[in-house]
Amino acid sequence: MAKIEIKNIYKIFGDDPQSVMKMVKAGADKEEVMAKTAHVVGLDNVSVSVEEGEIFVVMGLSGSGKSTLIRHLNRLIEPTSGSIHVDGEDVLAMSEKQLTRFRQHKLSMVFQRFGLLPHKNIIDNVAFGLQVQGVAETERHRQAQEKIDLVGLTGFEHQYPDQLSGGMQQRVGLARALATDPDILLMDEAFSALDPLIRNDMQKRLLELQTSLKKTIMFITHDLDEALFLGDHICILEGGRVAQIGTPEEIIQNPADDYVAAFVGDVNKTKVLRARTIMAKPEKLSDAARKKAIQMGPNTLLEDLMPPVLKENLTIEIIDENGKVIGHIAGQQIADALMKEKAVNTAH
Repeated sequence: MAKIEIKNIYKIFGDDPQSVMKMVKAGADKEEVMAKTAHVVGLDNVSVSVEEGEIFVVMGLSGSGKSTLIRHLNRLIEPTSGSIHVDGEDVLAMSEKQLTRFRQHKLSMVFQRFGLLPHKNIIDNVAFGLQVQGVAETERHRQAQEKIDLVGLTGFEHQYPDQLSGGMQQRVGLARALATDPDILLMDEAFSALDPLIRNDMQKRLLELQTSLKKTIMFITHDLDEALFLGDHICILEGGRVAQIGTPEEIIQNPADDYVAAFVGDVNKTKVLRARTIMAKPEKLSDAARKKAIQMGPNTLLEDLMPPVLKENLTIEIIDENGKVIGHIAGQQIADALMKEKAVNTAH
């Protein structure tokens, strides 16, 4: 069972959303609904499943519904129709008391604009969620300090938000979200306000933390490169509808329609495709080839595979965590991957 199950969610903003549901379910897009009814379609029959411990990225252009979707999970927005379950529990059936506990203990949110309290120092900002839970000051400061250390801000705990750079403030926001030890992190354009170099550093730091924390993360972004870098799975929204859900490799290699193809058309695929996607089945190498072969893991990017294969004419053995050879990559596999990319771009 998935950690998060969102099924057939509709959200229509307006005075009488139920009155236009029939029109939406009949296939009317958001422009037609707006023109005829003055209602806004936020989400149109959206269904996603998020597995425990994965980073699930929801992306799309402004107005696509991505932030609307994530706010349904903690019921900051109520759906017009549909169902939401977390660990099998019906979120929409929760009482106010249950919902408060769910928000305090099950999930945390990291915002684009940091959302720090300017009158509190860093350790008290990080400990704020624990304070709301009623945790004693000594204990909440201990837990907050652990998270401050975790995000690389040791020594800044007694500074105030306006004394920190944007990137450091976002680390505080991340530490605060982690302090209550939630199962789920909701990250809504969390790095979008940062400068490119700082943003890249935060993306890498998040992945480093995820290797040990293994939180379930729903990450909202409008940036495809960020989605491809972070996501185990990506959901692309268009006009409140799901255009495609898949792994980064699936979306790059097999875009579902022209809209998705336009999104991925300018992406450098060598920074997305991995060894596991393009490798051939294991085969017995000649003694000469075996001596020259090098070994790499299945998650090695194509850009790192190309130099030894194309420049040095080496065969690469792909090995699993136990050292077992699970595939080979030679010039043919590189060529096939690049030709498929060219064919996709030509077709669209």
